[in-house]
Amino acid sequence: MDDRDLENPHLDWRQALRRRVDSTLDENEGLRERKKRLTRQLISDTATVLFLERGFDEVKITEVAAACGVSEKTIYNYFPTKESLVLDQEEDMKEEIARELGPSAGRTSPVDAITSIIAERLHQLVAYSRQAGLDNMAMIRSFAEMIDNTPSLRNAQADMTERLAQVAARAMAARADVDPEDPEPQIAADALLGLWRVFFRATVKYADETRPIEEFERVVLEDVHRAARLIDTGLWSFSVAVQKTTSRDQLQSAAEASNEARKQVVVALKQAKAAWHQIKSDVKHHARVELDDHRSTLDAQKATLRRTSEQLRRDSQSLRDVARQTKRDALSARQQLRDELRQQRKKAGPTK
Repeated sequence: MDDRDLENPHLDWRQALRRRVDSTLDENEGLRERKKRLTRQLISDTATVLFLERGFDEVKITEVAAACGVSEKTIYNYFPTKESLVLDQEEDMKEEIARELGPSAGRTSPVDAITSIIAERLHQLVAYSRQAGLDNMAMIRSFAEMIDNTPSLRNAQADMTERLAQVAARAMAARADVDPEDPEPQIAADALLGLWRVFFRATVKYADETRPIEEFERVVLEDVHRAARLIDTGLWSFSVAVQKTTSRDQLQSAAEASNEARKQVVVALKQAKAAWHQIKSDVKHHARVELDDHRSTLDAQKATLRRTSEQLRRDSQSLRDVARQTKRDALSARQQLRDELRQQRKKAGPTK
């Protein structure tokens, strides 16, 4: 790749960096294979830039072909659908999942294997961003939101996830020597592919213009590892079969051991629940006894209060009666005094 590639408006940082890495000829790759690989990458990256700029539904395949300088037929030779122009890593992911979960994977647990794949892809994504001179992951957020906001892309991604889950189920079934249609490899595969959903959601959640690239990588991996720990607990018995055994009988033994442990946990929970109910009963009993004592004391206090209140009422009535009598006596004395004054005036006669 030369510097003119970086000036092409249809190339983004992702394509420029990938082509820079791809510019080194692989000794095991012929010129024809290398040309096909680079052409495929050019088409996918150019289409992605156009989709991000104008919207997935607004760009036609003919416009992608014109931007890449190839025919529309050439595009369909590499990509069977328009959606696969964006979701262009499916074949590579299938190979990686089959290799890391299949019989040749050794004794690594399935959860650790998928977590390692995700961590490596995240690391590559961050490395590409650094090489491109970017200091945040805002463009990744735009890419993820485009998928999330486009129904056809969202459905295509769900279909791709289902196909990848079947690849994982077949790989783990071959490793554990069980039927891939058995419930264990099927549910294990669905759970493991759930880590990819966590990874996708975390990139949308944490990729923005304010978060440094280094922090982005750390927090995304933290979410993936948190989910992985939960899944690892649920897949324990099947993981044992995948890692250490090669027979259905051993898988069944591991499942039975897990079930026995579950029963023991259930018994312990029941015992704890019974103990808790006993404690609650004791507390209620003591509370009831104390409440009865308090009620007796309160009743006695209420009776005393009633008696005191009645006495106060009687005393108050007596005071009112005394006050009324005193008032009547005062009025009578006042009237008597007035009468005496009138009598004295009459006796004294008129004044000169």
